[in-house]
Amino acid sequence: MPHRRGLTVRSASRGALALLLLAAGTGHLTWGRRGYRIVVPEWATRVLHTDKDAIVVASGAVEILLGVGLVALPRERRRVGAAVAAFFVAVLPGNVHQWRTGRSAPGLTTDRARFARLFLQVPLVAWAWWATRKR
Repeated sequence: MPHRRGLTVRSASRGALALLLLAAGTGHLTWGRRGYRIVVPEWATRVLHTDKDAIVVASGAVEILLGVGLVALPRERRRVGAAVAAFFVAVLPGNVHQWRTGRSAPGLTTDRARFARLFLQVPLVAWAWWATRKR
């Protein structure tokens, strides 16, 4: 089957993932910055030798860079996709910490929402992987 130019399901999905990352990163740097500190486990500040705010800012910056990379670096699509998938795995301990402590953060104000959020990581990883692979 010949390669067709234009918008494909995979490229549209990649664009949607980029928008999600850009929105999440912007939230970490602006309106949600204070609230997202709750998600950062105490051990992360010790391991990284920094404070919770720096971790939230860094994760927001990484989300924005990954979102931009998904659309601005088409030749590096697979590598950026692998980095996005790895990022989604890397933030899972924060989601587990938030669920275990029962503390609210922006958009996650109930035990049910915090628990359901844990299961979102698997489809996010799969989405990043699938959207950045060739047919």
